[in-house]
Amino acid sequence: MEIAPRIVVDPGVRFGKPVVRGTRVPVDLVLGKLSSGMGFEDIQEEYGLEREDILAVLAYAAKVVGQEEVRVTA
Repeated sequence: MEIAPRIVVDPGVRFGKPVVRGTRVPVDLVLGKLSSGMGFEDIQEEYGLEREDILAVLAYAAKVVGQEEVRVTA
């Protein structure tokens, strides 16, 4: 099932974690690689992704974080 452009979930793929459509590459893996300093081109080459796939991962992550509600208790 597509949950965002280019991002899908399937209980039979990666235990239902969000992945890039048409691959088994999890969203969190791509985010982790980017946060460690890996460049778009390196990720594309290593995981067979397109630039648009990586941008879709970032857009999905921004949407999820934007909907997150944090409650501070002291």
